[in-house]
Amino acid sequence: MERRPLIQIKLDNYKPLRELVFEALREAILKGILKPGERLMEIQLAEEMGVSRTPVREAIRKLELEGLVAMVPRKGAYVASLSMKDIIEVFEIRGALEGLAAELAAERITDEELEELERYLLRITESIESGDLALVVAIDTDFHGQLYKASRNERLAQIINNLRDQIQRFRTTSLSLPGRMQAALEEHKKIVEAISARDGALARRLAEEHIENAENSLMEAIRGAEKNGV
Repeated sequence: MERRPLIQIKLDNYKPLRELVFEALREAILKGILKPGERLMEIQLAEEMGVSRTPVREAIRKLELEGLVAMVPRKGAYVASLSMKDIIEVFEIRGALEGLAAELAAERITDEELEELERYLLRITESIESGDLALVVAIDTDFHGQLYKASRNERLAQIINNLRDQIQRFRTTSLSLPGRMQAALEEHKKIVEAISARDGALARRLAEEHIENAENSLMEAIRGAEKNGV
C-alpha cells in the first residue's frame, strides 16, 4: 500500500529551510508516515515537499545522528528499524535518566511548574475518558517535557528526548493495551505527588518504575502484534 505524500514545506516561516525539512521528515517518521525499513529517496522527498535536494540531504544526516535513520553502504538511507534489543537498551538508559530528571525536579521545580503538571494530569484524564488515544500520547509527551524543564538540566532533557523519539512510533501501540492508559495516569499522579512533597528519592524510584512498566507494555504489544501477524 502506498503511503500518503509528505506535506509541502511552507516558506512563510522564520526558521531556516533545512530546519523545516528536518522537522517535517522527523515528524513523518515518528507518526509512522515514513515506516521502519522504508528507503529515503532524496529526489522523491524533495519533490513531495517542494524543496531542493540539499536541505533533504542535510536533514537525513541529522536524523541519522538521532538514530531515526540508518545509512546502508552502497544502498542509501532508510528509516531505522528497532530490534527488541535496541528497544531494551533505549529503555534501560531512559529509565535511569527519567529517574534523575524526576529527582532533580523534586529539588528545583517552581510552584507554577507544579501547577502545570497538575493541569496536564487533568487533560490526560479528560482525553482518556473521551477515548482520544492520539491526544493522550500528545499530552503525555508534553507532561514529560514539563518534567524535564523542571529538572533545570537542559542537556539531560535533550538526551532523554532523543531516546524517547527513537521509540515514539511505538507509544500508541503500547498505550492502546487494555488498561495501560489508566495505569500510566496513576503512575504520573504518584510521581507528581512525590515531586510536590519534595521527595527526590521517591520521585526517582517512581519514575524508573513508570518507564519499566511502559517497556513491559510495549514488549507485550509487540509480541501480540507478531503473534497475530501484524
